[in-house]
Amino acid sequence: MSSHFPNLLKPLDLGFTQLKNRVLMGSMHTMLEEIPGGHKMAAKFYAERAKGQVGLIVTGGISPNEEGVVFTGSAVFNSEEQIVAHQLITDAVHNEGGKICMQILHTGRYAYHKECVAPSAIQAPININKPKELTDDDIERTISDFVRCAKFAQMAGYDGVEVMGSEGYLINQFLVCRTNKRTDKWGGAYSNRMQFPLRIVEGIRKELGDAFIIIYRLSMLDLVEEGSSWEEVVQLAKAIESAGANIINTGIGWHESRVPTIASNVPRGGFSWVTKKMMGEVSIPLVTTNRINTPELGDEIIAQGNADMVSMARPFLADPEFVLKAIEGRSEEINTCIACNQACLDHTFTLKRCSCLVNPRACHETELNYNPAKSIKKIAVIGAGPAGLAASSIAAERGHIVDLYERKEELGGQFNLAKKVPGKEDYSETVRYFEAMVKKFKVNVFLSTEISVDELLAMQYDEVIIATGVEPRKLKLEGIEHSKVMDYSELLSGKRNAGLRVAIIGAGGIGFDVAGYLTDTINKDNETESYMKEWGVDMTMKTRGFYIGPDPGKPKRTVHLLKRSSGKHGKALGKTTGWIHRSSLANKNVNMLSKVEYLKVDDKGLHFKQGENIQVLDVDNIIICAGQEMLDNYSVKLIENGVKVHVIGGAKDASELDAKRAINEAAYLAAAL
Repeated sequence: MSSHFPNLLKPLDLGFTQLKNRVLMGSMHTMLEEIPGGHKMAAKFYAERAKGQVGLIVTGGISPNEEGVVFTGSAVFNSEEQIVAHQLITDAVHNEGGKICMQILHTGRYAYHKECVAPSAIQAPININKPKELTDDDIERTISDFVRCAKFAQMAGYDGVEVMGSEGYLINQFLVCRTNKRTDKWGGAYSNRMQFPLRIVEGIRKELGDAFIIIYRLSMLDLVEEGSSWEEVVQLAKAIESAGANIINTGIGWHESRVPTIASNVPRGGFSWVTKKMMGEVSIPLVTTNRINTPELGDEIIAQGNADMVSMARPFLADPEFVLKAIEGRSEEINTCIACNQACLDHTFTLKRCSCLVNPRACHETELNYNPAKSIKKIAVIGAGPAGLAASSIAAERGHIVDLYERKEELGGQFNLAKKVPGKEDYSETVRYFEAMVKKFKVNVFLSTEISVDELLAMQYDEVIIATGVEPRKLKLEGIEHSKVMDYSELLSGKRNAGLRVAIIGAGGIGFDVAGYLTDTINKDNETESYMKEWGVDMTMKTRGFYIGPDPGKPKRTVHLLKRSSGKHGKALGKTTGWIHRSSLANKNVNMLSKVEYLKVDDKGLHFKQGENIQVLDVDNIIICAGQEMLDNYSVKLIENGVKVHVIGGAKDASELDAKRAINEAAYLAAAL
């Protein structure tokens, strides 16, 4: 047994079986089960994680009937004919020595189709469809559908199921008065409302026997008004154990909650205190979850008695060998999840196949592979930002001879600025990972080196990759050279400091990052408690649903965020994270101005026109976040001299900083060289 992480990697005795370690790969909607040929893709995806030594895998949510699907055409398991497709997945996992449970998910009123159902006909604030109220017969049929789905899962070779009872889905909707206004035996007193999940778990255990794993995903923090009380949560946990569950997994927050629970601004392991409060109330293992992305943190959580197991989902998108690397003492080689949501959740919520910003192979394992090169090439990579680092490390991994040139004194490019933004500190992990990879695969790194075209030609490279990135766009504005003015890179790099009154020109992603940087109120010495207060989480757990409203405190700066275009600020931000950034700045009273015409800067401040009114913002600094310009002084001359050139990342398209696209382009290019 490895001693690198003695708590995280020790076996867990479930009474009837033993898991090889305490890491659970949590459920994720990958869209693999919904696309043609997706089960084969899913088999490869899960098999790689099983080979990487994860203790137990939980699939994405599969509905027990058509009413419960996320959207029309999404995954459902309601027929024996579907068993064969699922056997592709279970066989692949078992061939690698792994265990896998299928999550059974009924979305209830969250379903994005007109046939959605719920305990009561109350429309969800995040859905345009109003649900139909289930009749008593409907409820009995739905319970039978859950049991039947679990039976099919067993027949398909799954080791168990996870019953999804949290996040505001159907089971959760039965449990709370917010969504259950019934007056029959399924409503009213809590003992009635919890009968729905109990009947499901009891039915699965009776039908499938004692050797089948049942995980119950319990909503320990609803984070909505009229949610469960802590006494009710404990009551349900004990009843679920008695009903036959083997493991209780922690669920945090409903999807309609206004508290971020998995985004990058959530402190690492920031909700493990919730699971700790449940420890000792039940005798079966408890799993904690949300923003656990390193083995060091997982080991610490278990050592402190916060949980028996830790669940990680997105970290296994970022690195399928997460556990194996921890076992072998190679944690510096783990490609760490940065919780950006850009290629996983944002893809899923726009019905695209899931992937990962830092690992484009995720969910694309059947088509993107880094096989040994058929012929070794001598390659130059210019620029050591995310695109250049990915291209050089993957090309070198495949056996090519790679020289990496960077004009600055450190690797990382724009990530060295991003990691200074509150909530994006984990971007430093990506830089650390690539530093380890370029070292491991013997990339020749030349820092503080601005190589010339003539020097490149003299080196006679077979191919040259231009990944020189971007520089801040310079505005044509009267007074732009005034001492009050700086660009975002000067601020985030620490070269310059901002005063107490600031105007930001440009309200794209960078503008929001800078505004967040300037108004940050989180106390890093007491980060979890500070975060919970800022977003309104009642850590005393005396309030139903444990939500009391945001209290971010007063930022020390007054900030104005301006843009030329009309419409709301941040409309181009991430599908699943944009609301967080907008809410955060609104809670901190950032003044958001649109349809602005910039006139000039002088000692009085920023002069601008909005409509017919000319105004002056009396500010100490004006920070320019008005886009970027491509940096490519190489490709034209190299091509003219017959060199095979590839341009990727910001050097190819500077319309918006897009690390997802940059790393993806680099990966596919390097895989094809």
